[in-house]
Amino acid sequence: MANATNLFHKRVDGVIASLSFTTKNLDHFNQFFEKNIPVVFVDRVDENSEKTHVIIDNYKCGYIATRHLIEQGSKRIVMLTANLKRNVYAQRHRGYTDALFDAGIEYNKKLVLVKDLSEKSALDAAHEILKMTPLPDGLFVTNDFKAAVCMQELKRHGIKVPEDIAVVGFNNDAISKIVDPQLTTINYPGKDMGEISARNLINHLNGVGDIATTNRIIVKTELIVRESSVRKNTAAEN
Repeated sequence: MANATNLFHKRVDGVIASLSFTTKNLDHFNQFFEKNIPVVFVDRVDENSEKTHVIIDNYKCGYIATRHLIEQGSKRIVMLTANLKRNVYAQRHRGYTDALFDAGIEYNKKLVLVKDLSEKSALDAAHEILKMTPLPDGLFVTNDFKAAVCMQELKRHGIKVPEDIAVVGFNNDAISKIVDPQLTTINYPGKDMGEISARNLINHLNGVGDIATTNRIIVKTELIVRESSVRKNTAAEN
């Protein structure tokens, strides 16, 4: 909120904004709207707002990630995520629940761990998973760093990945290729989202197009399959 007010007083021509985890409304952006200063929201947005936003299909990503784990034979799948009040995590969670439903797997809220994005929270999640009975056989983490930390901690306690627990992360960060085994993940096109947001804002300022007429831009993403989720016996059967 302080940053928004600071930008307003600096008389910026336009704003690209991603909401914080605790944002409850867009009231602090009204000062821009009232002065017709264009605002493009990106990634973490209020999807109920009619304001222009650039996003990925988080619901589809959550569904695809969970379905992949199910196809690898997982039936007891933990979802490790962040604040479900934020659109990106709420939609990924909805995709997770629908994928379970479509596969005839009962949703269990005890398997949904809502944590912050810190290393400690990932370690705590791993310890919670180790205490679960029966042990989960799938893990979908909505952040690659947390997925890597959690996976390494599980391995340190004798859990085999993907044989015991198949793991899918989110973002396709550099760590996903460094960790062992390499992490299956959802590719997050952050660079594309930034370019699209900037291009739309610049075009609007130059009088080419009107961002107000295009209130939702969905950027394509995909599942990148690596070793952390692929069970050899299942792959052979397929």
